[in-house]
Amino acid sequence: MDKHKKFHIGIKALITNSEGKILLLQVNVDKLKNKDLGAYWDIPGGRIEQGGSVEETLKREMLEETGIKETVDFSFFHASIANIEIPTEDGVVGLALFVYKVKVKDGVEIKISDEHIKYEWFTPKDAAELLKVKFPHDFTDRLLE
Repeated sequence: MDKHKKFHIGIKALITNSEGKILLLQVNVDKLKNKDLGAYWDIPGGRIEQGGSVEETLKREMLEETGIKETVDFSFFHASIANIEIPTEDGVVGLALFVYKVKVKDGVEIKISDEHIKYEWFTPKDAAELLKVKFPHDFTDRLLE
C-alpha cells in the first residue's frame, strides 16, 4: 500500500449574509459517486483546475452552484482535510479543503444547480452541526468563534 495518499484540492465558499447566517446546500444523492453518505449538507465549491486561481474557482463554483455572480468581499478562512473521500477512475482520493469566507449582498437570489436539492441560511451553530459529515471538527469549531 502506498503510504502517500493522493488528494484533490477543493476551493469552498463560506457564504455569509449581513445577519451572520451561512448558506448551506443539501447535496443531491443521485449525483454522488458515494451514495452511502446520504443527502448531507455542504457549502458551495469545487476542485481547482490546473492553471486556475482560487478567485476563478470561487467565482465559477458559486455561479454554477448558487447563481451568485457578485460578492462584496472574500478572504481566507480555513484549510483542512475532509472527512470524506472521493472515488475516482484512479481509486479513492482524499480532499484538501481551502475555505474562503465570502460576503454577499442582502437579498441575493439563489438558484441552485442539479448537484443540490435545496438551500437554506443557517446560524453558525446550526451550520457547524450540519457540516460535520464532510468537515472536520477544527473547521466546525471555527464557525462558532
